[in-house]
Amino acid sequence: MRADRLVATLLLLQAKDGITAREVAGELEVSTRTARRDLEALAMAGLPVYSKAGRGGGWYLLGGSRTDLTGLATPEATALFLALGAGRHNRSDSGATQTELDKAVRKLLGALPEPMRREAEAASGAVVVDPARWGGPRFSPDEDPEFFDLLQGAVIQRAEVELGYTSWSSGSTLRLVDPLGLVTKSARWYLVTSTEDGTRTFRLDRVDSVSLTGRMVTRPDGFDLKTAWDEITVRYDEEVSVARGAAVAEGWAVNALWGMGVRIDSDELLADGRHRLSIAGPTPRFLAVQLAGVAEGLEVEGPPELVTELAEIGRILVERYR
Repeated sequence: MRADRLVATLLLLQAKDGITAREVAGELEVSTRTARRDLEALAMAGLPVYSKAGRGGGWYLLGGSRTDLTGLATPEATALFLALGAGRHNRSDSGATQTELDKAVRKLLGALPEPMRREAEAASGAVVVDPARWGGPRFSPDEDPEFFDLLQGAVIQRAEVELGYTSWSSGSTLRLVDPLGLVTKSARWYLVTSTEDGTRTFRLDRVDSVSLTGRMVTRPDGFDLKTAWDEITVRYDEEVSVARGAAVAEGWAVNALWGMGVRIDSDELLADGRHRLSIAGPTPRFLAVQLAGVAEGLEVEGPPELVTELAEIGRILVERYR
């Protein structure tokens, strides 16, 4: 759901003593089906929104009409600002501008009672949705991983956690981290943290255990999750783009390369139906190993070191399996 439409729908509910999905659609210039889906999503997010069927029915806020958010309980306000924060940072959102959504969040925060404001503000910056896969097109995220709710709560409460984590380089380890936010990209969730070694990211599908230490953490001054994530992705792109190559590939091979996570910087469709690709990887050997899997539908044009690595892989395969 677009964050600006979420805010507008909630404010309509607060300003009126009951409203129908058709009325919401007319006010926001969307279809009745979209308005109904948005209203249902608000209710599912834990907000005090309910529907009444029959003559004179519609959608209502528990407690009647309100002009501010003071009727929300703390869990309800947190649920709202989690949804708003994810929508505000969703790069696929082509509706309201970033500035407009930031203003909407600030206004809503100002309407909350002071005891709720700190937690709601933390929730609004706890999640970023980055729909572009690494070096590729948009890709829908998988369902929330096992420890998502616990880690999301730790981000909002600013609670230190001990992660049981398995990486390809270090194996299984225990790590003390200060959770700063959650990001989804390329169908995976990442935890952005502050550690003794600086800002670090952890893939949630590699987290084996999570336990709260009982200690509170201090969020770095001026920290913004979206800005931090942009810096992380820039560094990653630099690291995985050291080795570059050019190739001509058939359509099925291009799809396979996307599926393997190969970085494709450009894709030009040729007259014969094939694709001219500009590709990249961390090393020539690493890139050659990926390309070897689709060798039947791909011809590498250069550079020489990439061609040499492919030839060496071919020699090993022939020697082992002829």
